[in-house]
Amino acid sequence: QLQLVESGGGLVEPGGSLRLSCATSGRSLDIYAVGWFRQAPGKAREGVSSSCNTAGDTNYKDSVKGRFTISRDVAKNTVFLQMNSLKPEDTGIYYCAASAGVGCGVYIKSFYDYWGRGTQVTVSS
Repeated sequence: QLQLVESGGGLVEPGGSLRLSCATSGRSLDIYAVGWFRQAPGKAREGVSSSCNTAGDTNYKDSVKGRFTISRDVAKNTVFLQMNSLKPEDTGIYYCAASAGVGCGVYIKSFYDYWGRGTQVTVSS
């Protein structure tokens, strides 16, 4: 089993920044593609970004391109999501997920084998 734990969420004003972390314990993330998803109140969960492998291949949804950056720290078994220029519409619970499958920029929930419990991000003045 792979356990994922998200952290770094919080309340931030529009235009602000947050860095989310997705950490594992016991097993390496090296073989997994890792995606970040978010779910706003009353809306379906949507993918925002994925780290496809340790070679640095990444993918972003258009809504976050140029504002969000996904990265991995292989030594720490952690994937980060740096979120800049945050907007109120970025508000939601952010989840990370890991997949042993092959693919990049896949945001179908069934592609992912493991999920964290999420961290709340609220963008509001």
